[in-house]
Amino acid sequence: MPRYFFNTHIGEDVITDLNGEELRDPDHAWEASRSIIRAMMDDPKNQDRLLAASLVVTDEAGEVVLEFPFAEALAGDEPEEPRHGSPNAH
Repeated sequence: MPRYFFNTHIGEDVITDLNGEELRDPDHAWEASRSIIRAMMDDPKNQDRLLAASLVVTDEAGEVVLEFPFAEALAGDEPEEPRHGSPNAH
């Protein structure tokens, strides 16, 4: 299985993942990225500083596989507002 490295970029600072993780494919790396970001954002002390951060995932050759902004990982956390114009609304 390929190994992916999850490097955190906060402004000019980079926290390098030296160990990486073996995952089946880039889709699995995307899912792992989202979980990592959400875990890092659990601590309220980190939230303001990390909202502008990105998780840059690379493969063993150092090629960027994906870049996942922290703010994007949290975008799905907003509760959906009820849509009053939908056919099921009463």
